[in-house]
Amino acid sequence: MAKTFMGLRLRRLREERGITQASLARSLGISASYLNQIENNQRPLTVPVLLKLNAAFGLDVQLFSDADEPRLIAELRGALADQGAAVSHAELRDLAANMPEVARTIVAMQARLRDLSERADALAGRLSTPAPATPPASFEAVRDWFYDRRNHVPALDGAAEAVAADLPVGRMAPALGARLQRAHGIRLAQTTDGALRRFDAAAGVLYLGAHLSPGQQAFQIATQLAFLEQGAVLGDLCAASGLDPEAQRLLRVGLANYYAGALLMPYGAFLEAAESLAYDIDLLARRFGVGFETTCHRLSTLQRPEARGVPFFFIRVDRAGNISKRQSATDFHFSRIGGSCPLWNIYAAFSRPGEVLRQVAQMPDGRSYLWIARQVRQGGGGFGAPEKRFAVALGCDLAHAERLVYARGLNLKAPDLATRIGPGCKLCDRPDCPQRAFPMLGKPLALRPEEARFAPYSGSS
Repeated sequence: MAKTFMGLRLRRLREERGITQASLARSLGISASYLNQIENNQRPLTVPVLLKLNAAFGLDVQLFSDADEPRLIAELRGALADQGAAVSHAELRDLAANMPEVARTIVAMQARLRDLSERADALAGRLSTPAPATPPASFEAVRDWFYDRRNHVPALDGAAEAVAADLPVGRMAPALGARLQRAHGIRLAQTTDGALRRFDAAAGVLYLGAHLSPGQQAFQIATQLAFLEQGAVLGDLCAASGLDPEAQRLLRVGLANYYAGALLMPYGAFLEAAESLAYDIDLLARRFGVGFETTCHRLSTLQRPEARGVPFFFIRVDRAGNISKRQSATDFHFSRIGGSCPLWNIYAAFSRPGEVLRQVAQMPDGRSYLWIARQVRQGGGGFGAPEKRFAVALGCDLAHAERLVYARGLNLKAPDLATRIGPGCKLCDRPDCPQRAFPMLGKPLALRPEEARFAPYSGSS
């Protein structure tokens, strides 16, 4: 355990179960005074005591883990910054470590306040501009749903793996099309209207975009099969999510896409290949017949408890910095307000198309990550047809970096190797950053000469 002072968590557990301090001490074979010191963070919660707790009460040891702490600290910092409060990292860490439920409540309260503010703004502007088709809060709620589950959905992974056992990995499009026809009486047809997939239930036809590659066709067919064959599972997961109806509609689509990825890249085979190929994204993409982005997304889901892959963070942005995908199996967390960090290599990918970039980056809390980024393109029209360009990035904690081919040739222990990035200027407390666009929220702007670039009409070029 990285953090051993968990007294408040232990005290809360004891009080929830109605156990006196003396009774718990006897069950653990320790003195009441020793337990009292643990609960008051005067003595550490040692591994032997934790094992006795597990044996006596069948506890999930994750209750005393700090694995989620960095993410909670980042969310808490953002929530308080929204209110103009600049709280020290030490205070945030203590709150997240000792009173995580209080910290989560503060984050949830600020999220509800932000949602209400956005709804009020939309209502106020509805007379002059149309309201957005989908509230941004719904997208955030779905992202958080996947985030809370480490981007891993066991029920869908298991179902997809069972179906994939009878399919040719890497060449699934014809077999999936045959399954669609045989099991559901649905035939395939092409469309040139720019749509990826359109299902005509009355006619029994699934239309696929004529520009799609075989791997993309397979993904779209697999997504349709998710709706047809896993509808009950999707419905149960959505109903149990506690999300509002609009967010549940988005979650259902996200879960169908998750199933499609799990079907094309079945868990066991994909994890085995990822480990044997040192997580080489291009080699994995070729072996399973999918694209670079789809492979990155699947790599971020390999968190089956008994067979875990590297815990990755996956993100996709456009040139303007808009984040359209953000999934994580790790605790890395970027700000939802004020953009992200321009020193992050994902933005350099736009100027070096086709090239896989790598970067060791360090966050303000001292944690370092290895990042892989590349530009991807979508759209297959002819001359003059619109084309979408994104940059995707996959990152992991530096502790896992040696398992990746992308770490070869890097001296990961070199103190000057890491680029010092942050969660976005509004939440980053690096005062000397050369790329700072504006000061941190909650801190007054000091107009020292070196900070004059923040002042309006400063004359800087």
